Amino acid sequence: MNRLLVLLLAAVDALIAAAVGVAVVFAPLTLFWVMALGGTADWAALWPAAVRIWQLGQFVPLHITLGDDYLVAAGIAPQAASFVVSLAPLALAVFTALFAARSGARAARSGAWAVGVAAGTLVTLLIAAALWATSRTPVAAVYGWQALLLPTAVFALPALVGAVVEAWRSGDGGLIDALRDRIDGADPRRGHPWVGAVSAAARGLAAAVAGLVGVGALVVAAAAVLRGGQIVALFEAAHVDVLGGAVLSLGQLVYLPTLIVWGASFAAGPGFAIGAGTAVSPAGTTLGVLPGIPALGLIPDNPSPWLFALVLAVVAVGFLAGAIARTRLASAGEMDAAAASTTAVRLVVFGAIVVLAAAAAALLAVCASGAVGPGRLGAVGPAAGPFAFCVGVELAVGAAIALFSPARTREPAAAPVD
Repeated sequence: MNRLLVLLLAAVDALIAAAVGVAVVFAPLTLFWVMALGGTADWAALWPAAVRIWQLGQFVPLHITLGDDYLVAAGIAPQAASFVVSLAPLALAVFTALFAARSGARAARSGAWAVGVAAGTLVTLLIAAALWATSRTPVAAVYGWQALLLPTAVFALPALVGAVVEAWRSGDGGLIDALRDRIDGADPRRGHPWVGAVSAAARGLAAAVAGLVGVGALVVAAAAVLRGGQIVALFEAAHVDVLGGAVLSLGQLVYLPTLIVWGASFAAGPGFAIGAGTAVSPAGTTLGVLPGIPALGLIPDNPSPWLFALVLAVVAVGFLAGAIARTRLASAGEMDAAAASTTAVRLVVFGAIVVLAAAAAALLAVCASGAVGPGRLGAVGPAAGPFAFCVGVELAVGAAIALFSPARTREPAAAPVD
């Protein structure tokens, strides 16, 4: 595939990713404007509102300034008139990232991944600039550099990762192949399987991150089943009609990946906060007055110390990651079997899995935390440092068992006796 076609396809991918993301927000907002607000709706505010929600989903903080009339009508104190909302609805960012990774991988298969990633990044930057320029509103302001760079980064980084991973797997006839050959040929006769080590570490890391997310999803699912009554009660207390309930449900749905990260942090031990000075963890729950959001009904009132057993699920994820990495080391066709079992290679793979998975946990915590309002609501979500430390230690235990335990050997069958 020629470079021009790769460039055009990557540009289209970036355009579709942004257009669909904005449309997913704009469509239900339009329905709400028509059916709930009717003749009193301010149609000039519809487009800025949709763009601001999309930008928040790309980690752009919103600086909210409430008017005096609204403060009087709602009975809000003047000191709470200005605040920041930065807790991102991660479903929007996840969609952009997945689309970008797919675009980068396709560009790599076409042999021009650098061109594809650069084109998608540039188009995303131009789209972000256009959205920022057409959505000025004094109620929810954003910094221009954040509105341009953060959505661009949400597309560019996954596209680059997807392209490099695919180029490593399939070859690109260029930089990645040269790097692979250099690693593989650094010591070809001594049998050190460094290319296989990179592949094994990558597979183990992918399994660790996916498993951690899976544990968080299971925690959220179990909480939804066990505390369904509290969630329904909060829906009823909101006194919303069918349309309001639908909008409220959609709003919580886009925050589902955020809740999954919170669930993973709860399982790992540190838990998360719903405001400054609060804590939700297996050790206990310390909360003040919470907003009447149904999703917060998932939070247990008095967690049992037995919930610390959830740590074993993270350890099991580490064991799975180590087992996958060890299997990859043993089955790599280009490596010497004895070299694949050397302690040095396993230590490198072990360190890469643990350190990079802990870094990924810290990144997830940063993405799933932020501010949702004034005062103590300026600190919501898991703390990156404790979450990363606990995940690293727990994964290390499981991965060490899988990577360094003695291999099973089968006794040779006895020769038949005539």
